[in-house]
Amino acid sequence: MHLGLAANQLHHSHDGAALFRWLQACEPGIRELQLGLRTVGRTYDAIMRVGRLADYVGLQRYPNGREGGLMKLVAEVVGLDQPGRVLDGAIYLVDPVDPSSIFPEAVALKRQCVIHGKPFISTVASARDWIEMERIYAGLAPDPGADEFHTLESHTLALIAHDAMKPQMLAFAAEHFDLLSRYAHRVATGTTGRRLNELAWSRGWPTERLWAQRYQSGPMGGDAQIADLVLERRCQRAIFFEDPHVARQHEADIQLLERAVTTRTDEAVCITSPAVATRWVMAARQRAVQRPCCADSPICT
Repeated sequence: MHLGLAANQLHHSHDGAALFRWLQACEPGIRELQLGLRTVGRTYDAIMRVGRLADYVGLQRYPNGREGGLMKLVAEVVGLDQPGRVLDGAIYLVDPVDPSSIFPEAVALKRQCVIHGKPFISTVASARDWIEMERIYAGLAPDPGADEFHTLESHTLALIAHDAMKPQMLAFAAEHFDLLSRYAHRVATGTTGRRLNELAWSRGWPTERLWAQRYQSGPMGGDAQIADLVLERRCQRAIFFEDPHVARQHEADIQLLERAVTTRTDEAVCITSPAVATRWVMAARQRAVQRPCCADSPICT
């Protein structure tokens, strides 16, 4: 398995930066998985500077961003007709106030990951969560250091879907209703929330209770309302089924939510496609069986 890897300057500019917090937590898992990391130039140089992944053959240097390194990652997410020129997803640790995070190649990297159903990982929390998910799929024992991402009974989950993706969101919620119901709270934008509540009531959820707290519709500000929850550390995971094929009149609201997630890089996990969301759910189920304390209590000891 191979991922692209890049980080905005803020996230590798000092020894305690986000990139190195992720590597400190996940370097053993990266080595266990033998994960290939095709790394944009300055991000690679920063990893070498601090001595992480020393002598790791899976770490490969690509050109600097301004020399086309990020563009090469986009092309490999799509897939090239050359041996080995395919990526399984991308980790791009985003600084929400860095202008380069909205350069065309940065936007295209996310868009092509969503189109091709591959993970686009933009926060430290998402990157840690993804490594643990792949470790579980590889048959490795759960990492206690990842328990914080699986204490669902103390977390809030946001469920958001563009119009064309609402059927997929409802199908996802129906198939995995039991696990999603373990969350302490679920929130959703307007129409998605209404349909999710109707689904829950049809599944026996008490009719006097909302399964998902409804906020405004996206165009009316629901994305901004959920972004505020993320910023206040009251929402830990967002599953956002995006439709990359249509123009979006409320693009600024969507970007605001995405910026909120990257602002809370160590706490907020974001999943942007049905394929990745389903893979996460299946790993979470398996992990709960292997480490049941996390299924029963907000605190694992």
